[in-house]
Amino acid sequence: MDLFGDLRRMNKRQLCSCFMQLYYQVLNFAMIVSSALMIWKGLIVITGSESPIVVVLSGSMEPAFHRGDLLFLTNFHDDPIRAGEIVVFKVEGRDIPIVHRVIKIHEKENGNIKFLTKGDNNEVDDRGLYKEGQNWLEKKDVVGRARGFLPYVGMVTIIMNDYPKFKYALLAVMGAYVLLKRES
Repeated sequence: MDLFGDLRRMNKRQLCSCFMQLYYQVLNFAMIVSSALMIWKGLIVITGSESPIVVVLSGSMEPAFHRGDLLFLTNFHDDPIRAGEIVVFKVEGRDIPIVHRVIKIHEKENGNIKFLTKGDNNEVDDRGLYKEGQNWLEKKDVVGRARGFLPYVGMVTIIMNDYPKFKYALLAVMGAYVLLKRES
């Protein structure tokens, strides 16, 4: 495959056609990426959650949710948090949000609510996961509340994170497919 030799042998019309095909492929790819970003931003606005879709990464919520389940979240600030509700929260010092159930609510006289969480499959509550000195979560810690799920759909994400070579192999296969399709 001597790409530059092939390009030198082409006349101007063939060369222009080749570059136009490349231009359209790049443009098509850019449109796909921008459409996905617009859909994601739209979901953020509609659901009120900074992350409207998350993947369950551990077995701490079994049997309610399993590793690899895809959760759909909302986070409307007017809705009160209730005991028994499944929330996704972020803790200072941890990069990955946690999916657990609210087990206790602590409401102050001024209306502020604090709450305690626990994984259904865990023996103890989550105070050991919170930042040092923190015993309760607040609404500001909540990324979203589970409203629905698709079982095991997120396993692809987990596999690509756990096995980076798989991710690169998948990208190589997709690239080879595009190149072979272009040549045919």
